[in-house]
Amino acid sequence: MQSFDVVIAGGGMVGLALACGLQGSGLRIAIVEEHPSTGTFDASDEHALRVSAINAASERLLTQLGVWQNILAMRANAYQGMEVWEQDSFGRIQFNAAENGLTHLGYIIENHVIRQALWQRAESLPDVTIFTPSSFSNVAWGENEAFITLSDGNMLTSRLVIGADGAHSWLRQHADIPLAFWDYEHHALVATIRTEEPHAGVARQVFHSDGILAFLPLSDPYLCSIVWSLPAESAQQRKIMEPEWFNRQLSVTFDMHLGQCELISERQTIPLMGRYARNFAAHRLALLGDAAHTIHPLAGQGVNLGFMDVAELIGELRRLHRQGKDIGQYLYLGRYERRRKHSAAMMLAGMQGFRQLFDGNNPAKKLLRGIGLSLADNLPGLKPQLLRHAMGLNDLPDWLVSQPPSVEKI
Repeated sequence: MQSFDVVIAGGGMVGLALACGLQGSGLRIAIVEEHPSTGTFDASDEHALRVSAINAASERLLTQLGVWQNILAMRANAYQGMEVWEQDSFGRIQFNAAENGLTHLGYIIENHVIRQALWQRAESLPDVTIFTPSSFSNVAWGENEAFITLSDGNMLTSRLVIGADGAHSWLRQHADIPLAFWDYEHHALVATIRTEEPHAGVARQVFHSDGILAFLPLSDPYLCSIVWSLPAESAQQRKIMEPEWFNRQLSVTFDMHLGQCELISERQTIPLMGRYARNFAAHRLALLGDAAHTIHPLAGQGVNLGFMDVAELIGELRRLHRQGKDIGQYLYLGRYERRRKHSAAMMLAGMQGFRQLFDGNNPAKKLLRGIGLSLADNLPGLKPQLLRHAMGLNDLPDWLVSQPPSVEKI
């Protein structure tokens, strides 16, 4: 029987980030992960299909965790502009880093690059133990600690258990925490695309009659990762469509903004679901990231929302431990839960409202959308506020606010 203060279920980006952030706090941390990191990266490898748009708030967190320079050394691409428009409409909004005194607005990074940098960091930390390949097989919730049995036969005790085990969280279900969920009735088709014209470091998104198409600029000036949100049947049709026809449809849907598009990877489709746990914490348990909430990818905020869960919980656990309080008491986890439930609820509501507004071709809604985008692009003082929100600068926990900024000056 091995004893820890914090045991984290899940060694993905969110779980690893929490472990790295608790190093040096005086807490003993364990990570339980079924799929170990490969531990290698080759810059000549093809770009992975799953990427994230990392905003300034997440960049600041990853810098404080000591992994940001390693991520940049592997593969990441800064973007200096964002463009959003609606097909067959006058409405559009643009953001430019230089106009706001910034060097960049964010980074497009492959998920496995972020995870590998965090994994390497966690492996090197004296306060962190990693159990892999392994998973939870049972948890018994005691008054003062949780008793954990792992699939490899190890038995652990912990004052606090962290559910960072994804959207289908075993821990959340085992703790009988209810989940509100809804089907967006869309699938996200992801692929890597070569474009005729260079992307110039601009992230672009177009709303069209039956979906949303985003082009995310990769490190090669002619490569983009696409996320195409479509009704499930349409997504499956495009997944198996002949590449030549797919390329044509993609180029036309994107209004030929980057010329002809060419598919250079396989295509994957991912069902899109919204999820919101009734509780983000319970006796000896806290939920993070997708285990607590999932949102529509139209604004690229899912992983950033999870990283801010991590940042908030790091601050809370460090504070509680300094004050000599029981980190597993639900009473003391209440501030984390209130703050992160509020942020997640606001993001979920905002994405749902935005998606409904841009759904369909009703002429009145189309006119309203065009006017709204144009006003947002031109009203004095509004764009900087929208940009601060997109960069996550309104959602920073107190301890991260006090850290030196990277590039944000707005």
